[in-house]
Amino acid sequence: MNKKTAGIQDVSIQEAHIRKIKTLAKEKNAVILAHNYQVPEVQDVADVVGDSLELSRKAAETDADIIVFCGVHFMAETAKILSPAKKVLLPDMGAGCSLADTIDADLLRGWKKEHPGAIVVSYVNTTAEVKAESDYCCTSANAVAIVHAIPREKEILFLPDMFLGYYVRQKTGRMNMHLWPGECHVHAGLRKEYIMKRIGEYPDAEVLIHPECGCTSQALVMVSECVPHVRFLGTGGMLAYVQKSSAQKFIIGTETGLIYRLKKENPEKEFIPLDAGAVCGYMKKITLEKVLRSLEEEKYEITVTERVANKAKKAIDLMISIH
Repeated sequence: MNKKTAGIQDVSIQEAHIRKIKTLAKEKNAVILAHNYQVPEVQDVADVVGDSLELSRKAAETDADIIVFCGVHFMAETAKILSPAKKVLLPDMGAGCSLADTIDADLLRGWKKEHPGAIVVSYVNTTAEVKAESDYCCTSANAVAIVHAIPREKEILFLPDMFLGYYVRQKTGRMNMHLWPGECHVHAGLRKEYIMKRIGEYPDAEVLIHPECGCTSQALVMVSECVPHVRFLGTGGMLAYVQKSSAQKFIIGTETGLIYRLKKENPEKEFIPLDAGAVCGYMKKITLEKVLRSLEEEKYEITVTERVANKAKKAIDLMISIH
């Protein structure tokens, strides 16, 4: 079989999977949610594509009986917490998160003992058990707003991403905010030299940086030194900003999966990855074939104990309520 024939066959198989997925979803009253970092074909078959906060809200609002969550494990847990009566499926149980793995509930309890009375703000990229030990959850989109909502005299424990935490501390001036030394292996690898290289190649492009990136602290200094066109935004913020911006070129500092959606929604604009190698293998584990199998066999179901869910929901509800 030559490459052309193989390619046609692959497209045919993909189209067949899409038809089956849509038919099964309708039959089973299922909704498919996909994160912005998912592979293109999974984004295309989803009912909703979004960032963590958007998908958390949609999970709570949907009247579907089944939620197929095309993302990573902690996101599916969040959907289950917000929709306890619904069946939540994760197409691949290996879809984890290196950032969430940097802290667990026992480590957090030990940290809290070292800082009695401190307010715990946990990035949504954490397990349900960590959320249950937290006062607030946040996303990159509303982390600054949440910290602003906490009385300034209160000590804060921010976890687990140290780069996002540094960014929030700089934006809020909260020097009484302690940071857990965790990082996303993809975003942590995006460094200042990548920005300088891309700016040199595309001097007229705007630079959009996710605050989880390892270059955040250096980029903040760069902005203070009047390096033009650098903005710090979560994935949802990037999508919104690009739509309203008159710029035609954008350097995107986050996981490369977002660029597919950016191009789809803004076909007349050009998007350059800060690093073409910024790919999350966990997000890419989910395929159309796995989504189909998940619907057919109703696997893998995500469960959260009632005790943990009730405690975690309080922190998640606060995250959703603060913009």
